[in-house]
Amino acid sequence: MSRHLDLILTALAPAIWGSSYLITTELLPEGYPLTVAMLRALPAGLLLLLIVRKLPEGMIWWGRVFLLGVLNFGFFWWMLFEAAYRLPGGVAATVGAIQPLFVIFLASAVLSEKLRIISVFAALTGIGGVAFMVLSGEAKFDMIGILAAALGAASMAFGTVLTRKWQPPVSLLTFTSWQLVAGGLILLPFSMILEPALPVLTVKNYAGFIYLGLIGAAFTYILWFRGISKIEPTKISVLGFFSPAAAVLLGWGILGQNLTILQIVGLAFVIFSVWLGQQSGFRFNFKNKLTV
Repeated sequence: MSRHLDLILTALAPAIWGSSYLITTELLPEGYPLTVAMLRALPAGLLLLLIVRKLPEGMIWWGRVFLLGVLNFGFFWWMLFEAAYRLPGGVAATVGAIQPLFVIFLASAVLSEKLRIISVFAALTGIGGVAFMVLSGEAKFDMIGILAAALGAASMAFGTVLTRKWQPPVSLLTFTSWQLVAGGLILLPFSMILEPALPVLTVKNYAGFIYLGLIGAAFTYILWFRGISKIEPTKISVLGFFSPAAAVLLGWGILGQNLTILQIVGLAFVIFSVWLGQQSGFRFNFKNKLTV
């Protein structure tokens, strides 16, 4: 399969994640961030596990699976919803957009990838594009919310790099099921202790949960983990900028929200940053030498 098709399939994941805000606000009961995160992960993971009927072998893989489940799902989604409830969406999205920068430096430390100047520039360009798209002059700042957004970005960055480093000899479906179940199990006690029981769910609520679990979690993370196994983390991480871009476009196309000139400029920055992130360009190493 060509590299371009690999990139397109991988980019579908963050593009679909961009619909999560729309689904959450329009179809789900309000005020249950931990419960929603748990129900997004655990049922989908258990369903996939019933299909693959395979568990991790050996204590090493059990430990790795639960750590990845926490980083990619449990802790990440907890911080994501915490930031969303404490911050305006624009501030949360902009802080969360620092994730590619974390990946660049973690990939250098963990995977021995050389730091590329062009990758750093692409990440900074993408952050600027996200800020143009979603950050308003009336944005309010909450330090706990900002910390949560930053911790969530760091969590997914660690998860992305370690997923690349630890590739078990099983199918992507199996690997995804393990992580979803692990992340859901981690969230389960916290959601039961810290949040009240859900109200009686409507057909609309069930549709939202099914979409977030099967499409927004299981399907997209299979694509994302597939991409991680084939593409360098520093190049795959900038694809995450498609998530806030998709959210803006869906808000304009479905909810009738205004699309400003500044947002269009931000979208152009995001597209340019993703393209730039796929180029080889110059590399910087710790001996302060530039190489082509």
